[in-house]
Amino acid sequence: MRGHGHGRRFRKMGKWTVSRQAILDVFAKKSGHLTADDVYMCIRKNSPGMGIATVYRNLEFLREQGLLSKYNFGEGSAHYELNDDEREHHHHLICKSCGKVIDYSEFVDRELKLIKDTEKELSKKHKFDIESHELCFYGKCSSCAGR
Repeated sequence: MRGHGHGRRFRKMGKWTVSRQAILDVFAKKSGHLTADDVYMCIRKNSPGMGIATVYRNLEFLREQGLLSKYNFGEGSAHYELNDDEREHHHHLICKSCGKVIDYSEFVDRELKLIKDTEKELSKKHKFDIESHELCFYGKCSSCAGR
């Protein structure tokens, strides 16, 4: 299971709580982008004593530790995703009609060069040390476009 190695890795960095492991277990079992409410609904079945504030606090802790990524897809709620060590980065295609989010990471050489050149130029132009980026494309998925 994907989440278990993470727990061992970060126990060395401080107290590793049952709440944090429970949250990582949700991400290991479910794929995609989850809101704090999504995580809370999954956890409350097995851990009824854990409140939503604990979920929010631990999601942020896990993000700070590099285990989760946080995204705002423009609908008001932040979404979290388990980081995958095998993917350097990925982008998102977001349907404005139904809210479907598609991860995009199958870059061809030309796309990677364009992104890297853009980062390099922005960094140089604004004297800004870019550490990461998030790129979202908004439109309609094939199901919504066909309606």
